[in-house]
Amino acid sequence: MTRHPSARPTPAARFTSVPIPDGAEPLIRISHLTKAYRGRPALADLTLHLPAGRIVGLMGSNGSGKTTLLKILAGLLSEYDGRVRIGGHAPGPESKALVAFLPDADFLASGLKAEQAIAMFARLFPDFDADRARELVDFFGLPKDRSLKEMSKGMGEKLRVSLVMARRARVYLLDEPISGVDPAARDVILSGVLRNFDPEALMVISTHLIADVEPIVDSVVFLKDGRLLLAGDADDLRQAHGMSLDALFRKEYH
Repeated sequence: MTRHPSARPTPAARFTSVPIPDGAEPLIRISHLTKAYRGRPALADLTLHLPAGRIVGLMGSNGSGKTTLLKILAGLLSEYDGRVRIGGHAPGPESKALVAFLPDADFLASGLKAEQAIAMFARLFPDFDADRARELVDFFGLPKDRSLKEMSKGMGEKLRVSLVMARRARVYLLDEPISGVDPAARDVILSGVLRNFDPEALMVISTHLIADVEPIVDSVVFLKDGRLLLAGDADDLRQAHGMSLDALFRKEYH
């Protein structure tokens, strides 16, 4: 799904960056980012630049720093060292207007029905497209007459995806959007995520389910113990290592 030409590194190269197209500016710039909880580093001296027009798989085992990174980019965590810019803005009100964030947790009241949730998002976000949300709700086949507490886990995740992906954002941050649902639901959710996705936007999908997202990602970032382990174009990594991203993940995290 690569959308931009990029210089191809040699097979022997150690991949530590996502390719930036010639003449393009990174949409996300992270320099020497360090974040600790009670003295324990969650992110350690992380430097990473991500361009627009890419779907990036943010991969790593539990505790590797994926959620912490996404929360910083979403403007939900502060008190870190280093420099972070989204569309030229430090995390805050201006950057939040560019970012749609799907957390790895329920963020809707359990009594809400789909149309009530759509109405709530329409009030909260100026860039929210209610018609697009309804189209995704229909695509997922979600019931209109049930509240979240009456839906399955997979249905609830599909509703949350419908809401987040209906924003006209420049950056989409999805934290484990397919975790905890069955394989069939994973495929449907990923199809919904890609449905009418703006090819000039940037999407970062955090996951440890590499095989499920491998077919849709353009670039990958591997985190381990809060540090950058590998990063690069997905095709380049497969070619250089002679294996799938899933196999490479298992090798690197063995």
